[in-house]
Amino acid sequence: MIVRPVKVSDLPALMTLVEQAGPGFTTLPANEDRLAHRVRWAQRAFAEQVERADADYLFVLEDDEQRVVGVSAMAGAVGLREPWYNYRLGVTVSSAPDLGIQRQIPTLFLNNELTGQSELCSLFLRHDQRSGSNGRLLSLGRLLFVAEFPHLFGEKMIAELRGSADENGCSPFWDSLGRHFFQMDFTHADHLSGLGNKAFIAELMPRQPLYTCLLTEQAQAAIGQTHPNTQPALKILQAEGFAHQGYIDIFDGGPVIEAPIRSIRTVRDSLELTLSLGIPDEQAPLWLIHNRRLENCRITVAPGRLVGNSLMVDRLTAKRLQLQPGNSVRAVLLPHQQQHAVAA
Repeated sequence: MIVRPVKVSDLPALMTLVEQAGPGFTTLPANEDRLAHRVRWAQRAFAEQVERADADYLFVLEDDEQRVVGVSAMAGAVGLREPWYNYRLGVTVSSAPDLGIQRQIPTLFLNNELTGQSELCSLFLRHDQRSGSNGRLLSLGRLLFVAEFPHLFGEKMIAELRGSADENGCSPFWDSLGRHFFQMDFTHADHLSGLGNKAFIAELMPRQPLYTCLLTEQAQAAIGQTHPNTQPALKILQAEGFAHQGYIDIFDGGPVIEAPIRSIRTVRDSLELTLSLGIPDEQAPLWLIHNRRLENCRITVAPGRLVGNSLMVDRLTAKRLQLQPGNSVRAVLLPHQQQHAVAA
């Protein structure tokens, strides 16, 4: 498997993936014209032909038979062209000393405080490929790309995670709050936002703080909670140092997690190494490896043996990376293998 930049020829496979993902995958709508536009725009981003405010890095996961089985993306910056809204969960304190009453009321504040930060988005892996290291390659490969090209990104990386929903896709948070102001169902509002039409949010959403105690119990319980299908992605990012700092999605109340880019495990621990060929033994740990190229980026996961400043891999891995012995790579151990590597 490799992660690489998207190509125009990937469009049919991308459409199939998006259709498999279903209506919740709003950042990549099942619309061929819009998808083609995003692919072309991503190619411009990888060619460094756009400003950070417009950069959209779209990657695909490809197997050795050149079949596209997954997709993921990053935005260079959010909110610099279109407004970027979240709720921040805070507290409003009120008191009546004469009565001996003090209340601390959880409160939602509409804000744009994450404007200018970079975003992880649009991740989907085909169901029959959700095994081994495929999910980590698709998710963490983006972060190894960031480690190589930090100048293309902001100080923080954020990720909006899908919030709680029932078996019919209905959001208790939306039903208790958003629908009163937007007069449309959750799927329609989220779809419009995913298409980039965010002006309606500012026009219709109340600017005043909102007391969470006025929401239904189900909506209150959904605040900051992740959809069960998104739990694996959350765990991968938490292991990288991402944490919830009180921001939530304005539609479904799902958590917005964040991390300073320099402190992200994959970025912080990645090494610049020289590629060498050999046959790593059976105990060799798995490495996430990047060929250090931008437009012709290739990232893979493979067993490797660290020898001095050299990473020894087999010929198939070098072929996947389109590299020769002596070429430079950026690499990092996959999570939970540091102890194994040290002991080997």
